[in-house]
Amino acid sequence: MQHADARGQRLLALFALGCLLFNYPVLSLFNVAAVAFGVPVLYAYIFAAWALLVALMALVVETRR
Repeated sequence: MQHADARGQRLLALFALGCLLFNYPVLSLFNVAAVAFGVPVLYAYIFAAWALLVALMALVVETRR
């Protein structure tokens, strides 16, 4: 049962990271008039941060001891 507690703590930490990544001060850093890979930098950042969080959550949930 202790493994489930560690998994829950990791998921809670990922939630906090997501709140940080999608909060105003960080988003304002990427709100510039520039283009990355043919899309605005803000949209590229949002997609990359979302993809990173999904990958990390999958890693936490699927990891077995």
